[in-house]
Amino acid sequence: MKRIYAAFSCLLLSAALYAQTPTTTPSNCYTKWEQKFEERGAEEVADGTHEDVIITVRVGADAQCWTGKVEVKGGVITAMYRKLQDGTYEVYKPKLKFDVPMKIVNGISVSLLGVDDELINVIFPKTLKPKKVGYSSAPEPPQD
Repeated sequence: MKRIYAAFSCLLLSAALYAQTPTTTPSNCYTKWEQKFEERGAEEVADGTHEDVIITVRVGADAQCWTGKVEVKGGVITAMYRKLQDGTYEVYKPKLKFDVPMKIVNGISVSLLGVDDELINVIFPKTLKPKKVGYSSAPEPPQD
């Protein structure tokens, strides 16, 4: 009888934990952009200075997004700047666990890992391909 109660208790506990586990991807400024780039794709990012980027820093499901500018050379980000409210820019040089090149793939940079386990990315919104035109629906047959 004790085994039945133990099994039933485990079953209830499992059901309660499953019900509390979110089944959807968390929605934040980074994941919204990431989803759009996955759907549409992106144009190639040209070398030079880009003043229309979004710099994101994520920890778990939370994300902070800032406008900024970056310098790109050979498909790699060489410098980052965050835009201040007065329109000027400040150099952004996060402390990283590993010194790896910040390559750009499909309009978003690869993630860099900060010393506090934050993930840092740069998004290039202007490279997002336009939404595809939908198909025209056929008319309904006439009603007799």
